[in-house]
Amino acid sequence: MAHEHHSHTEGHHEEHASMTKGKIWQVFFYLLGITIVEFVIALVLKPKMGLSDGITNFTYIALTLLKAYYIVAYFMHLKFEKYAFITSIVISLIFIVYFIVLLLTEGSYLNVHMPH
Repeated sequence: MAHEHHSHTEGHHEEHASMTKGKIWQVFFYLLGITIVEFVIALVLKPKMGLSDGITNFTYIALTLLKAYYIVAYFMHLKFEKYAFITSIVISLIFIVYFIVLLLTEGSYLNVHMPH
């Protein structure tokens, strides 16, 4: 019985063996670099170059999604999961974001279309 438990632990360890300390630090520095780019945009480029809100918001959203990918893929080990599981998570996330957008759109209806 103890041997079976030991083999299960080895199999689990081998599944995530590609997540080494070096890879963790590599992903950390990717995330740090993306965060630094966001700060440079917010504190240097936008005020001094007068970038529009639309461009900066789109850039922030894209960079944040990139950071979310790295966090979910490597630190939550989703990159090492089966394709069907990943698909179910992504589809659920898409629906959640879609419903949030719908709720925000409908929630602002009263402020825009009703007299005060």
